[in-house]
Amino acid sequence: MATSGSQPAAEIGVIGGSGFYSFLDDIEEIQVDTPYGPPSDPIAVGELAGRRVAFVPRHGRDHRFPPHQIPYRANLWALRSLGVRQVLGPCAVGSLTPGYGPGTLAVPDQLADRTSGRAQTFYGEGAAIHVSFADPYCPTGRRTAIESARASAWEPVDRGTLVVIEGPRFSTRAESRWFASQGWTLIGMTGHPEAVLARELALCYTSLCLVTDLDAGIEEGDGVTMEEVLRVFGQNIGRLRALVTDVVKALPTERTCPCPNVLDGMKLPLELP
Repeated sequence: MATSGSQPAAEIGVIGGSGFYSFLDDIEEIQVDTPYGPPSDPIAVGELAGRRVAFVPRHGRDHRFPPHQIPYRANLWALRSLGVRQVLGPCAVGSLTPGYGPGTLAVPDQLADRTSGRAQTFYGEGAAIHVSFADPYCPTGRRTAIESARASAWEPVDRGTLVVIEGPRFSTRAESRWFASQGWTLIGMTGHPEAVLARELALCYTSLCLVTDLDAGIEEGDGVTMEEVLRVFGQNIGRLRALVTDVVKALPTERTCPCPNVLDGMKLPLELP
């Protein structure tokens, strides 16, 4: 299903977790079939800040998908098939920098992939398709997110590198210290391949990172625990949800960034929705 009548079902997509399941008004749930199986759950489409928004729960509503088993390709394909062209990816991350404590908002400009075994392309056969990924996030989306956060008095870290690990375990202290030694500032488990798959579909993608903990190599003690992550995320979910609403409202209706043109001149081995 790509449209409702002659109009897209949604223009903006949000891929999020707990706390985002009921933030839309007048929700319609849409079951979307994709060549990559079903998305994490039926897509919730509704109104937010005067815009048509599609929401997919990244891990499923019952949190049944660990980070390495999320159907990333199905999620992004489903959003595009509904008309989505701009995607926001709020997520919980750890900090590799002592100055970025729990509750910090970060809008990274770079990504480092340390995953293994995840399907991370739509173009694995049929043609050699190489998309530009030097700057993995949409510049317009990042600017809009940073400006919206500042307007709400939540000063963000406006750049940095998010390293994505395979999970579902947390890092050892040695791994954490090595990541930090590379100059990487944030660590998570879901930002890749989400960002590159969005790029391969010519979508705008912006990561909104909420720091929930200092990673194991940065702070003494017992290391990162799921209890700590959920506690800090719960304390800040209202603020993060309000920010997503502000960003949705402020995103431009016309895309003038490079993202829509990333596939120009390429002969694709499949037809995009």
